[in-house]
Amino acid sequence: MDFLKKKIYVAGHSGMVGSAIWRLLQARGAEHLIGMSSRDLDLRDQYAVSEFFKEEKPDIVIDAAAKVGGILANDSYPYEFLVENLQIQNNLISSALKGNVERFLFLGSSCVYPKKAPQPIKEEYLLTGPLEATNESYAIAKIAGIKACEAIFRKKNRMFTSIMPSNLYGAFDNFDLNSSHVLPAMIRKFHESKINGNQPVKLWGTGSPLREFLYVDDLADAVIFLLNKNAPYPVLNVGTGYDIEIKSLALRIQNVVGHEGEIFWDVDKPDGTHRKVMDISKMRGMGWEPRVSLIEGITKTYNWYLQNISNLKMVDMHI
Repeated sequence: MDFLKKKIYVAGHSGMVGSAIWRLLQARGAEHLIGMSSRDLDLRDQYAVSEFFKEEKPDIVIDAAAKVGGILANDSYPYEFLVENLQIQNNLISSALKGNVERFLFLGSSCVYPKKAPQPIKEEYLLTGPLEATNESYAIAKIAGIKACEAIFRKKNRMFTSIMPSNLYGAFDNFDLNSSHVLPAMIRKFHESKINGNQPVKLWGTGSPLREFLYVDDLADAVIFLLNKNAPYPVLNVGTGYDIEIKSLALRIQNVVGHEGEIFWDVDKPDGTHRKVMDISKMRGMGWEPRVSLIEGITKTYNWYLQNISNLKMVDMHI
């Protein structure tokens, strides 16, 4: 793996996705890793990002930096999710292009695909229909980044590739109930209800939507896999290729946590897109497969939660 000798900048290296990629790069022997906290480098600041690239001159850039959140956060702050993500990715992509970066990996999301896209979702379904309204702003920003990288890939013959992961979870996830995604939110709700006498748990929606979940270490593995190849595609789905009904997910998490109370579904809350499962045939055709099963991933995530619960910021303040 010759790329491990190069200077690799992981934008967003302290977040769930970035830290998983960072840990795996370290484990594989990366010799020149670059990471900057948001206090030291504001990725929304075009001048600061440009100067950082001029000084550090990275060979490889992995863009795992983004403003992210669940349905509530996306629906409550559409302007912030649109504009801040555009600023972050535009600054990184532009500076990487000007700085002659050899490889650029842009982390997108499965939410970029149309709400009613045929299932399983193929990469070519992008921009073929309306988006899910509750995360439209985030999706639009990510689509802009995908298209910028695709234009560079096709017209400038540079290895600027976009990865579309399914719903991610794992160590360093967000467990704030105002902004978290469904799986970590369920882990926290079931755990807190368990230690408070197995109280009933109320969950959003009907529980009928189907979702695909990818353990974050599997995504990191996919990133390393792609860095070691010249992928022939500008956009690649990364997932498991299998989905699960949210009600079934809840029962699995409840079992792992050991909660013995009742589950109530708040049907007045939105479900979001009914089904999202990725077609990962391109990645499979290149030789990559996910390794961590859903139960194994939930168990690992819950164990990490228990070990770090005293350090987690879970004040649930209205943002």
